[in-house]
Amino acid sequence: MTGSDPRTAPSAAPLTGPAAPCWVTLMTRDLSSAQRFYAEVLGWSFRPGQLGAEFSVARRGDIPVAGLFAVSTAYQVAVAWTPYFAVADADVAAARVRERSGTVAVGPLTLGKGRGVLASDRDGAAFGLWERIEPSASPPAPDGHAHAWLRLRTRNAFDAAIFYGEVLDWASGRPGCCDVAYEGDEVIVRCDGRPLARISSGAVEAAVDPLVRPHWQVQFPVDDVPVTVAAAERQGGSLVEERSALGGREATLRDPDGALFTVTDVRGPVGPGN
Repeated sequence: MTGSDPRTAPSAAPLTGPAAPCWVTLMTRDLSSAQRFYAEVLGWSFRPGQLGAEFSVARRGDIPVAGLFAVSTAYQVAVAWTPYFAVADADVAAARVRERSGTVAVGPLTLGKGRGVLASDRDGAAFGLWERIEPSASPPAPDGHAHAWLRLRTRNAFDAAIFYGEVLDWASGRPGCCDVAYEGDEVIVRCDGRPLARISSGAVEAAVDPLVRPHWQVQFPVDDVPVTVAAAERQGGSLVEERSALGGREATLRDPDGALFTVTDVRGPVGPGN
């Protein structure tokens, strides 16, 4: 990996706005409780979404940063934060997932202004696909700021990069596609020159610990990690792991419903961390 300080590195790609490469969504059992928790811990406000009473959009100021969706306990759906990657055609992308030994669990389904797919890669890491049907009216994230970024912990970073590259047209040379760079033992995904995600090896598919199994980790930048951890614990969440990262600290938290997420005072995904 590069030895540059992520505080001075190019900012991470925004996950919001009409041209964003990705979006993050929380599947939860109790929407009201989740809203209270994340309002206190991350300072978000919420507005109703266009997908019905069980969906809301989290905002920081006027900028949408994430979706929260309540699922019935009757459905065997994992409570989790999941990234949804933008695609031009959900049917084509879903077929590519299947062709490459991934799994399509749900969709494509028409939802509001788009079509969605819930899938998992060959190693079991869950992710989504999103085809936007109508233009977004939401403003993009400001330049120099991202509200979240991603890290994939997987069995083999290079194999995963090939899988996602073929499904999502990364490094295809097409206009607007994301680029992939192999830096040290990791893969860095950049969109418009700005880092979106890290992919690192070492996950174990059969591990009991969910942090060791292959998974997409959603990371939210905060000003003070210990203060955020304390706020999460006051609201019924718990600290799972805290560690050093280049230029700061990271903490993985579990919300009261069981969803894992990471908070960090490092300002971008580029840079080695433990």
